[in-house]
Amino acid sequence: MAHAIPDGLHAIVPHLVVKGASEAIEFYKRAFGAVEHCRIPDQSPAGANRLMHASVQIGDSRLYLVDEMPEHGCLGPNGSSPVTIHLNVTDVDATFERAVEAGATPIMPPADMFWGDRYGRLIDPFGHHWSMAEHVEDLSPEQMRANMAEACRKEPCEVG
Repeated sequence: MAHAIPDGLHAIVPHLVVKGASEAIEFYKRAFGAVEHCRIPDQSPAGANRLMHASVQIGDSRLYLVDEMPEHGCLGPNGSSPVTIHLNVTDVDATFERAVEAGATPIMPPADMFWGDRYGRLIDPFGHHWSMAEHVEDLSPEQMRANMAEACRKEPCEVG
């Protein structure tokens, strides 16, 4: 019997529109250790070398991809995106460095944050924004607020 949410998926699965989905899959393999699940080519007359659907897994989560299809209004970020995909990892420094070596653009190198994570941000070669963190300290909301207030007293405060 089919499950409403298929085994191995979560309630929310990011679905990225990418100009060059096949290249993005290879990047995510190199940068984040993604494991490819499937590629379904576009069979339409306009679909030469495009993917209609693809799926990879990073850690315990799936990521769907589709090639841009301008004729259907399906476009990637093309240089700007209001969305950031967050990746929890066990070694943020190594993961960040691997992603940069694979072609990502660093925005904020990993640093210890007031909320108890070591955290960094980058943009992949396809225009999608990623943040990543390694949780290093359990803190209460009160401790986080106190840490943030202290950090903001030292220098202008930027949060994630």
